[in-house]
Amino acid sequence: MAKKILVILSLALGLTKPIFAQNTNLQLGENEYYLLDRLETKSGKLSDRLFLTGKPVSRKDLVDFLTNTSPIRMVEKHYTLDGENLKSTILPHEFDQIDAYNSRSALSINAEWTPHEEGAIKTKKPWLKTFYKTQANFLEVNTKDFFLAVNPVISAQYMREQVTVGGTSTSQNLLASSRGIELRGRIANKVGFYTYITDNQEQPNSYVANWIVKNQAVPGADYFQNGTGSKTYDYMQARGYIDFAVVKNYVNITAGYDKNFIGDGVRSLFLSDFAASSSFVKINTKIWKLNYQNIYSEIIPPYNRGADRQLPVKYSTTHFLSINATKWLNVGLFENVIFQRGDHFSFGYLNPIIFFRAIERGYGSPDNVNLGFSAKAIPVKNVQLYGQIFLDEFRSKELFSNNKWWGNKYGIQIGAKYFDAFTIKNLDLQFEMNRVRPYAYSHSDSVTNYTHYNQPLAHPLGSGFIEMIGIVNYSPIKKLLLTGKLMYYEKGVDTGGLNYGNDIFRSYNTVANQYGVKMINGLSSQCMLASFNGSYKIAERLFFDLGFIYRTYKYDGNYYPEQKSLSIYSGIRLNIARRAYDFM
Repeated sequence: MAKKILVILSLALGLTKPIFAQNTNLQLGENEYYLLDRLETKSGKLSDRLFLTGKPVSRKDLVDFLTNTSPIRMVEKHYTLDGENLKSTILPHEFDQIDAYNSRSALSINAEWTPHEEGAIKTKKPWLKTFYKTQANFLEVNTKDFFLAVNPVISAQYMREQVTVGGTSTSQNLLASSRGIELRGRIANKVGFYTYITDNQEQPNSYVANWIVKNQAVPGADYFQNGTGSKTYDYMQARGYIDFAVVKNYVNITAGYDKNFIGDGVRSLFLSDFAASSSFVKINTKIWKLNYQNIYSEIIPPYNRGADRQLPVKYSTTHFLSINATKWLNVGLFENVIFQRGDHFSFGYLNPIIFFRAIERGYGSPDNVNLGFSAKAIPVKNVQLYGQIFLDEFRSKELFSNNKWWGNKYGIQIGAKYFDAFTIKNLDLQFEMNRVRPYAYSHSDSVTNYTHYNQPLAHPLGSGFIEMIGIVNYSPIKKLLLTGKLMYYEKGVDTGGLNYGNDIFRSYNTVANQYGVKMINGLSSQCMLASFNGSYKIAERLFFDLGFIYRTYKYDGNYYPEQKSLSIYSGIRLNIARRAYDFM
């Protein structure tokens, strides 16, 4: 599908002319996102290059921000560098040295975009005079017309979990590991490319394993295998894309197999990276104070696991317009349609401008159309406010009548971030609340619900819940990040075979009640999760992790036995984001 759409877009945009430039992107979950968010908020001004709400962000824009618009910009845009340190007479006195260290590290990792490509931190003694000439890359080729960075991907984690169900306790040892390769590069400064592939064996803790069995899916992965009665899940993670510019510095096209994220919070009510990767083509237009994304995807409808076979497909088209309305306020407009047409794409949904509802009515087809509005504000330095409103379907008459009609399907997110909280350097706080009505993200045709590969495309909890999240990040010294997280949610549960709107995979044609549908509909369940993680950077992109996760889950009236889980883990990872088990 991606290839077909790319050909069509190429013809439509007249790509017979020379291509001007290219990008590669920061992979979702990289530490640099936290750094960019922190620095932008501390500056008190939104960047017209970053637009962090729509992820991934290009490496070029990261370097541009750090060298030109962030507090560490250098005189005449050149560096004065000394190994891992920054030397500049214009560093503001309030600019923290840990921020400077992390910025220097980010510039070294993405050195191909630094001025004169001189941003990489050199290694004093390369391996065999060939490998790790720079601290960030195992193998690097950098010539006039070709850049290539090749890195191994390795992780290993040991976890000890104690599970208590209804007063009975058991313990288990759990292992997880990944190994693979990551490479990125550019050809003749015209085409950028990225490839990431890993082989993974994972023994998740009990509540994640229960979710996998129920949903027939491993969170974030597509095809997987496991032996009968085995608690080990074996799967590949393969991501990759090519990128080129149609209009230099303004319009880029990316085609490949990967994930996207729209939002400023821990969760997204629009599009998150929780589900598996998918084939996509994305047009990103960045001009003035606007960033406009068109994402065309081929995704997998709900299915039952069985013998290997070719799975059916459905399609998704997403528009997201992000505008820096003022120096401190960004607003966004989101729309998405999911549809199925057998084995072909509806070309009307290639239109990058018109609202989907008009196209849908023109087709005479009840496709699944969703709308949303987002906002991000930096009212004062160090403080960020953000939020989303998701509209699946509603009638204004029913909405304002307060009769709790089932079809008023919407979600609300509000959040706040406080960097260097209470004037304590490198102490960062975040609070987020998410509320999603029952039946949201579902559809009359269960095939076209807002899911991919048996996983929600937006919030992991689906619908019918209230969630609160608090996060504390603290860096007492360079190379060490301590993170504490507290999450609580209340969610409805479908019982007795009735559809109370808490399972987004069910058709809403089977609603239990037309009116009187509360936010928590049906049997109520409550979950509390507390976690702590310490990450220490041993070397560039090499981390040691140590932490714990404590979780309780119970039902009103003890309808089912209460579940408790305590997991203590440690692990090491190279060139891979930490696989967190604290998402549900």
